[in-house]
Amino acid sequence: MNQTEERKREHVQISLKENVSGHYNYWDDVRLMHNALPEINENDIDLSTQLFGKKLNAPLIISGMTGGYPEGKKINEHLAAAASTFQVGMGVGSQRAALENQKQVETYSIIKEYDIPLKIANIGASQMVLWDKQQILDNAAKIVEMIDADVLAVCLNFLQEAIQPEGEAQAKGCLATIDMLSREFSRPIIIKESGAGISGKIAHQLKKTKICGIDVGGAGGTSFSAVEYYRAKMKGDTYNMHAGQTFWDWGIPTPTCILEVGKATSWELPIIATGGVRHGLDIAKALVLGANAAGMAHALLKPALKDKKSLEQELDVITRELRIAMFLVGVDTVEKLSTVEVRYGSTE
Repeated sequence: MNQTEERKREHVQISLKENVSGHYNYWDDVRLMHNALPEINENDIDLSTQLFGKKLNAPLIISGMTGGYPEGKKINEHLAAAASTFQVGMGVGSQRAALENQKQVETYSIIKEYDIPLKIANIGASQMVLWDKQQILDNAAKIVEMIDADVLAVCLNFLQEAIQPEGEAQAKGCLATIDMLSREFSRPIIIKESGAGISGKIAHQLKKTKICGIDVGGAGGTSFSAVEYYRAKMKGDTYNMHAGQTFWDWGIPTPTCILEVGKATSWELPIIATGGVRHGLDIAKALVLGANAAGMAHALLKPALKDKKSLEQELDVITRELRIAMFLVGVDTVEKLSTVEVRYGSTE
């Protein structure tokens, strides 16, 4: 097992064993106004939506979590089976490991065996800037083909790269690389953060490229700084423990990201709200704020590691919670959630 594969295994193990969430979940600041006279029937509520030209039965993306080490195959297979059953979108973890080692391709490509309406490939921006133009296009094609992806996500994970001892904190030329790829690659490109969020200023810069959407990946959920803190602690590495602890809560809250990105892009680019989404009510809140779908990862990891049935039960609960939230605010379609009244803070 090489360094990349070992790191991926450690990330999953730590996420399951330790509390790696931010110390505050910002979705608790968002309160939907109860509609005492909803004037709809719960059974008539339609959770379906369109995203990147694909129909989803619910506005949910199972966010990219893993792959690239042996145990990752089982997790991705369970996630894929659930995505197929519920007809929701699914991403995979960074596919760098499979570019480095062909033996790891199957830990990602397993999802091709399932009927998933929207599949999202994943590569880190910090790796792409080290390649020349042809390498970027060739490697992008390889990882898209690997899972038969509909969309390619370029992941901005510079907090993690800066904290982890083997990280590649190299961002120079990143925007130009994204711009080139968005114009010359054959599949739609989206940009995703991995827990530190995307501001309005960055979204405005990204809108000038030809990307097709933004996954804001805001603060409040899994903190990769926290994950790296525990990785360092496992190795007795006090030097990197300090940095992991200091930047544990670094980032822009996910609800703030939605509002900033939407305003900066005139609400013209689809927004996926990932970061701290725990249940169906948080999904409803994300869509009320203006997101087109929500992404979930950590809440699904433990049941995904167990078996397919456990994961399907969890997704059944989540979609039911979304349906209840929609009923209680009086809307019968996902699109109408953007009209719902919202308050901020616990006492307003």
